Amino acid sequence: MSEPAGFRRRPLVVGANHRTSSLGLRDRLFVEDAQVSAFLANLRERGIAQALVLSTCDRVEVQAVDGGPDDAETILSALAEHGGMAPEELRPQSYALSDADAVAHVFRVAASLDSLVIGEPQVLGQLKAAHRLARDADMTGAELEALMQAAFNAAKQVRTETAVGEGPVSIAAVAVQVAGDLHGDLAARRALLIGAGEMGQLVGEHMLAAGLGYLAVTHPIEARAEPLARALDCHRVTFDALAEQMAEADIVLAALGRREPVLAADMIRAALRKRRYRPVFVVDLAVPGDVDPAVNRIDDAFLYDIQDLERLATETHAKRQAEAESGLRIVADAAAGFMAGRAARAAVPAVTQFRAWAEGLREQALAEASGDAEKATRLLLGRFLHDPTVALKQAAEATDATGADLILLEQALRRLFALEPDVPDTDNEKDNAK
Repeated sequence: MSEPAGFRRRPLVVGANHRTSSLGLRDRLFVEDAQVSAFLANLRERGIAQALVLSTCDRVEVQAVDGGPDDAETILSALAEHGGMAPEELRPQSYALSDADAVAHVFRVAASLDSLVIGEPQVLGQLKAAHRLARDADMTGAELEALMQAAFNAAKQVRTETAVGEGPVSIAAVAVQVAGDLHGDLAARRALLIGAGEMGQLVGEHMLAAGLGYLAVTHPIEARAEPLARALDCHRVTFDALAEQMAEADIVLAALGRREPVLAADMIRAALRKRRYRPVFVVDLAVPGDVDPAVNRIDDAFLYDIQDLERLATETHAKRQAEAESGLRIVADAAAGFMAGRAARAAVPAVTQFRAWAEGLREQALAEASGDAEKATRLLLGRFLHDPTVALKQAAEATDATGADLILLEQALRRLFALEPDVPDTDNEKDNAK
């Protein structure tokens, strides 16, 4: 019996994330929503039939179901081409996972256990959006659909059974509270969001929901600011105008994540002079930080980072880590269950074929026995045992020094039909010893 095609298609993930790569490289790889269809079409032309592309601040990766041993390299080459680089340049900062490792990774991503800020809620929505774009591009199939639905269910279970998602929401709520304490009614205030990080978007959403009067977003790469402005339904400003925008902003949300300060102390001092020293609330949401720590020493500049907001939310790192560990256990169990179910589904065609073969023997025996039940039983039993008996005899006659083939067949026979292992005849052994 041949192996079913669905079983040969292995889950596969190829990409670069915040652990393996620089932000600069991920910016080059970033696939805008408008580019997804063309990118997936390129994968299809290269022989990849089922895939989605997940592109966020933390990661740019292709989640796929492969059909051949070279598919990981094919996807890596497509990503490198999109980023305008050679595969050799991308390879050291990338990863390629398959089978159980790929499934566990996808589940962790969906449950926000693989994010820079564990528990941030945006990533599940981003994964669902990537899934929709793949379906629209006709790049999904039964295997990828099964993987996605299982990942969504695992993420829901983590959210339901742990408190891992409470941290970032608490951070956003505290940021809104501190902004209100400093500035009063947010309806009369202006905010500037620098960068497209998930935490920045989350805090921006909470501030708008609390009545913030004006929000603008900016990013060094214009194409990154545009979709965020659409998602928040707010204004977009050019990064070149950062100094002018800083002077007008009562609240500055820094979520660029450049791994070095983007907002220097001198920039804040200059903005305060233009503001005639009206206070500014600066929230550093990047890890590592976007804001020079020296800003803390500037009068009328109130700098809070994620750790400050966490402390205000009375949430400790140990508690969140414990919740994350619980979530990881849930994900590991879900991934193991998915792989076990996948293996079980792969056996269905063989079981179906075996049952059809046995039913064929039964029908032949009944036809030849002409209603004689004893004869029919004898015919059926003989024909059922014929092929296994011949195979065992041939293996015994052609066996090598180890008898490997015969041993494998005997083991399979005992397992399939629940036969007891041979038990030595103790009395005969004693007689032979005499």
